[in-house]
Amino acid sequence: QVQLVESGGGLVQPGGSLRLSCAPSGLTLSSLAMGWFRQAPGKEREFVAAISKGGGNTFYTDSVKGRFTISRDNAKNTVYLQMLSLKPEDTAVYYCAGARSNYDNYYGLKEYEYDYWGQGAQVTVSS
Repeated sequence: QVQLVESGGGLVQPGGSLRLSCAPSGLTLSSLAMGWFRQAPGKEREFVAAISKGGGNTFYTDSVKGRFTISRDNAKNTVYLQMLSLKPEDTAVYYCAGARSNYDNYYGLKEYEYDYWGQGAQVTVSS
């Protein structure tokens, strides 16, 4: 059974930083393109960032460009979302997602493109 296990959420003040981690069990990370999504209270889940299987391609939603960085360490079987200059509007449950792919440069932008999901990690940005 494949699971994605997230860690690193928490409470941070505006302007602060957090790093989320996600590690698959039952599957090696190198076989997956990875993405991060988030869902704020009362809102639909939205795309945040994605990284290709080989790590050479990344994509971000406009609201996090320049502040968030997605990266992966296939040797450690872990994908990261480094979040800087956090704002109250970044408050949400963050989900990592994995997509099976035969292409090193592929990444997905839509939920339906992903096969596996983590349980979610709460990120709260508040003073």
